[in-house]
Amino acid sequence: MKRLKLLIMIFCAALCIPLTYLVGRTFQGLEQEETAKLRYFGEKLFDEMEQELSNLVIREESRPVDEYNFYTAGNPTSDDTPESRRSTLSHPPAESYISGYFQNNPDGSLQTPIVKSTAHIPPEQASIVARLRAVNTIFNHRRLSEEDSAKPESIAQQPVIKEESLSEPELKKKSEPGFADPYLNPPEARRFKSYLGKQENRTEQITARQALSMAAAAPNKIKAPSAQPPAAATESVYDAPDENVSAEHSSVEGLSWYRKDSASELFESQRSAPDGTRMGFEVEVAPLQSVFIDPAGIFMFRRVMMEGSIYRQGFVIESGKFLRHLADNHFSDQPMARFTRLTLSVSHQGHTVDVLENGTDTGAAKFTLTRFFPQPFGFLNATLTCGSIPASPGRNTLSIMLGSLAGVMLIGLFAIYKSVHTLVDLSERRSTFVSSVTHELKTPLTNIRMYVEMLQQGIAPTPEREQDYFNILGSESARLSRLIHNVLELSRLEKQQRHIHMAEGDIEDVIDEVTSIIRQSLDQDGFTLTVECGSVPAFEFDREAMIQILINLIENSIKFGKSSPKRRVTLSVSGHGNQIRISVSDTGPGIPRHALKKVFDDFYRADTRLNQTAGGTGIGLALVKKYVKAMGGTVTASNNPEAGCTISICLPIKNDTVGR
Repeated sequence: MKRLKLLIMIFCAALCIPLTYLVGRTFQGLEQEETAKLRYFGEKLFDEMEQELSNLVIREESRPVDEYNFYTAGNPTSDDTPESRRSTLSHPPAESYISGYFQNNPDGSLQTPIVKSTAHIPPEQASIVARLRAVNTIFNHRRLSEEDSAKPESIAQQPVIKEESLSEPELKKKSEPGFADPYLNPPEARRFKSYLGKQENRTEQITARQALSMAAAAPNKIKAPSAQPPAAATESVYDAPDENVSAEHSSVEGLSWYRKDSASELFESQRSAPDGTRMGFEVEVAPLQSVFIDPAGIFMFRRVMMEGSIYRQGFVIESGKFLRHLADNHFSDQPMARFTRLTLSVSHQGHTVDVLENGTDTGAAKFTLTRFFPQPFGFLNATLTCGSIPASPGRNTLSIMLGSLAGVMLIGLFAIYKSVHTLVDLSERRSTFVSSVTHELKTPLTNIRMYVEMLQQGIAPTPEREQDYFNILGSESARLSRLIHNVLELSRLEKQQRHIHMAEGDIEDVIDEVTSIIRQSLDQDGFTLTVECGSVPAFEFDREAMIQILINLIENSIKFGKSSPKRRVTLSVSGHGNQIRISVSDTGPGIPRHALKKVFDDFYRADTRLNQTAGGTGIGLALVKKYVKAMGGTVTASNNPEAGCTISICLPIKNDTVGR
């Protein structure tokens, strides 16, 4: 058995090691799939945010340069009314996070389309204009605090985040495969961008009306464009202010040189140039960029260069409202908000100045996804964290299947072990049985041979003594005959060659016959047999089998009770409903508790000191069980409260028999 256990352990190890590796790799693959799926949809969320920002940039970069005045230039050949030429920016912005639009003129003055004149501000627009003036003042201070280069606003320009500037963990996260990468090329929105909108300056032609609207100057202050610009295009030349021009317009640095021509002459010259070409003003428009104003505001603007003068046109974003808008528009109502947390932050020069957190508190984050948005929103960062990634539907199925497989394997291994153990145990018991049968056969044969020799030699002194020898020879012969009969009966029952002949009979007749057969053994070992037989109805049983059952039970009681001070065997028969109960009780040492059910197994002998001295073959109780089972009954063993054990047999009574 030790070798069997060792082989089963080796087999289990050889089976479990690769299976454990397979299970581990499978769950690892599922975890990677779950993480990739969450990363894919997290990237999808950030892509939608980035797409909205991209649409905003494209919209603002494509605005006409003259929209930053209350009235636009309109069509110079038509008779548009002022109301029909009102700028779209003169109305409140559709986005709640935009405070308002304004233009920073070359001299630093403010021009906003939300009011007709900054000298006369409606009360409802006063707070907006005040905010825009504050932003314009801060912007001018920052612009003047640095060298007046071609890009003076670079002092607040956020650095462009390029692929190589990312940290190693961020690069690793960007390089990890997405959920759909093995099947589809990543969409353009997912490819890393360094800038939203146009990245190059563009040049466009504007009319004189548009130039006047952008400069907010009187028509007679602007000179028609010439073929050759002045040598010092970047220097501003001021003409004496017209007496009829307001103080606001007189201080505006509009273009680089002026001539007192009428607007009609200007428009006429634009329509009919000497060479027949249509003339206008050429402006250079730079991409949209951002300047950090204060923790609550960011100025998004574009540079417009016209005749050497730079105008800055843009709008003010309120960072808190901007972050709230992104979270509410793209995250708050999404299912992932129930198990993830979105952190939106505004950074300036490496420091976080505003943060918004939305979603569920994830605790220790097992998953983190960060997006650094391209310029001109380089100040905006988004981080998605998750503490418990939702399980894939396949995980539960896999767990159930693996659990079932493990259960089947364990049950199979246990069944194999028990089967082999039973076979080995049965083989050992058969071997023990052969040895026991040899001993049991040898003992009566030796006694028979010895007494035959004594009779042959005439050793018996008296006829009475000689008769005793004959009685012993008869007893040993009967014992030998019963042993051989038991072995043959057990073999026939196992092969189902023993036919049970059920017939109605009287149990008392069977008890009398058994008593007469076993009387000599009882008297020889000093046992008393007590029979308790109440009034029981006649029932069907196999008479020969019943006699053999009772003899085997009484002989067992005699064999194991010889060492007891009280040598008594009790045979009782009683009726219990539709059953007859036959019990044989003794005063011997009893049966070990663990062997109460095993004593009826073939060739089983409890491993006790008494069994080693008392002998036996281990087929007596096994034969009893097979007989009783063949007759449709049951047999049980139990220890008595004081001493000894009781073997109980229950046989059924047929209904027609009970009726009689």
